[in-house]
Amino acid sequence: MQAEQEDRFQEFVRARWSHLVRTAYLLTGDAHLAEDLTQTALAKAYRSWRRVSSSDSPEAYVRRMLVTCNSDRFRKRRVKESLTDAPPEVAGRDEGVTRVDERGVLLGALAGLPPRQRAVVVMRYWEDLSELEVAEVLGCSQGTVKSQASKGLAKLRTYPGLAQVMDRAPQGGTK
Repeated sequence: MQAEQEDRFQEFVRARWSHLVRTAYLLTGDAHLAEDLTQTALAKAYRSWRRVSSSDSPEAYVRRMLVTCNSDRFRKRRVKESLTDAPPEVAGRDEGVTRVDERGVLLGALAGLPPRQRAVVVMRYWEDLSELEVAEVLGCSQGTVKSQASKGLAKLRTYPGLAQVMDRAPQGGTK
């Protein structure tokens, strides 16, 4: 990789690392797995940085890699995911993981969703992506995004304690 491309990649990583790790954390429910997943996606992005950086949105490209890497870990292991309701013992270094007490309930609820529904809910309502953008990231139709979001939200509404956490949250969500 040329020095200029290397510098642009490093600048991208510095600017987007925390955001990508937070997204990965919501997808995995584990701070360490989230960092590993982000590193894996960024390693893949590094290998093809010329193509990634020339896309309309390098961040969306890397986010797609993140979701794909997360899906790959299920395919490779062929074991059922077993996330816990308990938050990690040590909070992350940035604001996105420090309010673990309130997020524990949300993470427990997210852990109960199938991976595809979780990815849709996280990108649609945490990342605030449009249905079209989520469909592009996941490589599916907008109708699939709508149905997965609907099913995911319906399941989240039945999760014990989630309504009380959301009632205590400031306007605009729990970010």
